[in-house]
Amino acid sequence: MSYSNFLDRRRFLQAAAATVVLPAVKSFGQNAATLTVHSDQPGPTLPVNYIGLSYEIEQLSDPSFFSASNTGLIEQFRALSPNGVLRLGGNTSDVGWWKPTLDSSQPPLPSNVVLQTPKGEKSPMDLAYAVTPEAVRNLRAFLDATGWTCLYGINLGSSTPARAADEAEFVHKTLGSKLEYFQVGNEPDGFGSRFRDKATWNADKYFDDWLAAANAIRARVPSARFGMPDVASHVVWFPTIADRLSALKERPDVIALSHHYYFTGPPSNPKANINDLLHPDPKVTNNAAIARAAAQKLGTHYRMTEGNSCYRGGKPGFSDVFAATLWSADYCLLLASLGYSGVNLHGGSAKQVANSLGGTLPGDLLITNPNEVHPRPFYTPIADINGKYFAEPTFYGLRFAGHFAGATMVPLTFNPGAVNATAYAAKLPTGQTIAAVINKDADKPLHIDLPSYSVGRVLTAQSLTSRTVEDREAAGNREASTVPPATAMLLYSSR
Repeated sequence: MSYSNFLDRRRFLQAAAATVVLPAVKSFGQNAATLTVHSDQPGPTLPVNYIGLSYEIEQLSDPSFFSASNTGLIEQFRALSPNGVLRLGGNTSDVGWWKPTLDSSQPPLPSNVVLQTPKGEKSPMDLAYAVTPEAVRNLRAFLDATGWTCLYGINLGSSTPARAADEAEFVHKTLGSKLEYFQVGNEPDGFGSRFRDKATWNADKYFDDWLAAANAIRARVPSARFGMPDVASHVVWFPTIADRLSALKERPDVIALSHHYYFTGPPSNPKANINDLLHPDPKVTNNAAIARAAAQKLGTHYRMTEGNSCYRGGKPGFSDVFAATLWSADYCLLLASLGYSGVNLHGGSAKQVANSLGGTLPGDLLITNPNEVHPRPFYTPIADINGKYFAEPTFYGLRFAGHFAGATMVPLTFNPGAVNATAYAAKLPTGQTIAAVINKDADKPLHIDLPSYSVGRVLTAQSLTSRTVEDREAAGNREASTVPPATAMLLYSSR
């Protein structure tokens, strides 16, 4: 079966599922889970553009990709969220160069670069590419067409402050109100293996380089805003960053501290299994505590700007199945409850993600049946297959969490008993309470008695390993009584 036919079949199943009425199950007595919403204790309010996607900025090397003419991709963005945030960055952001005119040539490497090539990969500069004014103008048209805004990555690893300012000035002028902020450098905590001397590279050295670039940009764009440090895993850099910024008499306008998060990786890691994916990772709450403290010191926000289930392109049968749907819904809502201002799950085209990894997708080595259908990269929320675009499992998890956008989170007390389940609640601007109950258990239904809530939406599949996702509105305004295995539900209060 071709990929296109497979996805046509999947869309048919989703459309057919929209008319199904789930039967109500009554009376569970002492076996029912308990859930109490504490509406009198409001938590963080989510921005309306809480949900986002992350792409390699190398996608701009093809000016037609993010453009008004790419109607298939625009349709998927709109279906995901009416006002999300597109983050352009990734490893490729530190090998791209600004090409302001047709006859501009690739500039030489600056003197502070100590170029290194990770084992088994192409040299970073062998993967260099150009970004042109045409690509940025087309990006603006794409953002206008989708209603989204943008986080724009600027090369720090292999560029200079002056070059950064050249690109930033044009981007700021062209994107205008569609530009949320610049992020200068991607995963600088890994620069010691690509662009800097590992023996001396640390948070302070990074801050010195970043500040030089940020000040050069501010000299040309006084109103420039920034997100940083965009670390891969070293959230422990945040206190140093906060201290250094706080000590400046005139500091750049940093409106978000940012970091990345992948549940595990690479694809060959035994931890990349569905059971582990669907259980809590203490690193998430630990990261949030560090980020919150640093952000409070600066009076700013914190955002997860790149992440997914498994780094280095995802894993087949793990990142592209319904388990990843439930994980992404749960993860995004957990971050919301922890005070994050937004979340961007990584994806994009296979070529660009492979280039970010030195030229290959490691997950390809794990496919034993060449006839199996998989998106590439395996974790992408929107698959790009021969110029056509399809919603993948993580797309549905993101969209599910997106129903909380603009709402004020409220704490709850939830006891699912022996069932592997989570729950979240928030007060919508209308005053109505929304609750999400996510049953991640493969076998056990979650019995729950919520007489004042009705089911609004159901996200389910035949199994955790299914690649067919059913995302439907519930019919009949029925009260919640059970959440079947491998199912997530949105519930709305009657008052």
